[in-house]
Amino acid sequence: MSLLSDLINLNLSESTEKIVAEYIWVGGSGMDLRSKARTLPGPVSDPAKLPKWNYDGSSTDQAPGDDSEVILYPQAIFKDPFRRGNNILVICDVYTPAGEPLPTNKRYDAAKIFSHPDVAAEEPWYGIEQEYTLLQKDVNWPLGWPLGGFPGPQGPYYCGTGADKAYGRDIVDAHYKACIYAGINISGINGEVMPGQWEFQVGPSVGISAGDEVWAARYILERITEMAGVIVSFDPKPIPGDWNGAGAHSNYSTKSMRDEGGYEVIKKAIEKLGLRHKEHIAAYGEGNERRLTGRHETADINTFSWVRG
Repeated sequence: MSLLSDLINLNLSESTEKIVAEYIWVGGSGMDLRSKARTLPGPVSDPAKLPKWNYDGSSTDQAPGDDSEVILYPQAIFKDPFRRGNNILVICDVYTPAGEPLPTNKRYDAAKIFSHPDVAAEEPWYGIEQEYTLLQKDVNWPLGWPLGGFPGPQGPYYCGTGADKAYGRDIVDAHYKACIYAGINISGINGEVMPGQWEFQVGPSVGISAGDEVWAARYILERITEMAGVIVSFDPKPIPGDWNGAGAHSNYSTKSMRDEGGYEVIKKAIEKLGLRHKEHIAAYGEGNERRLTGRHETADINTFSWVRG
């Protein structure tokens, strides 16, 4: 095993200019992350200088079997905390060979919006609070919970310390440091209300970079839990009953909101959000009706509300 570890940790830059680029994309479910690696002749820091690539979309539920080719367009580069050196992680979006974005390519529309001069002038800031649950691999039961049973009720676990309160801290801290190494603007971590549940925060990030950084952070977390033999779940309500769910809370502001008199701008934006509540809930992901019940620190899914903080 020591030889295997030595090989995994080989520093390629000591013997070659070549690097490994791990191309990452979102699969057909909208949440499954896929990736594959390729060798490049030397270091790259600009995604525009990376080659496009392809994959079999019929195997990711993104293309029919008789016309399965899908093209990867590199969009953002991060340092690879697993291979290290000059090796990189590459966030990609997906297109047909004719250059049409696939239905699962939400980044394409987002890029059009964020590149609009009026939007760019507002310098939109995002802070994303990503909650997640660590599960025991073979039983899909939260980490630290007794098999087939339950821990003590919620209360001592939020930001808790101790072997009977904080389950999986080594995974969480490894993820935190790996994200910083990668160049992700991760701003913090904390234990969440349900035992075995944690949160990381990305931001403040400007515009579309927020999405790229969150997906890169999710990918790194998937890889670390893979190595640890643990499953990471982003399910909104992994355990039914009197337990908190997990979401990705979004903090947002524009330059106008942050400037003098910004409160009035904020109120107008909130009023507009209230007019399209159902549409926004539908876009937020599947399963939130199980989480947004009005209990466990949530609002009811059918009710739009706001309060001055």
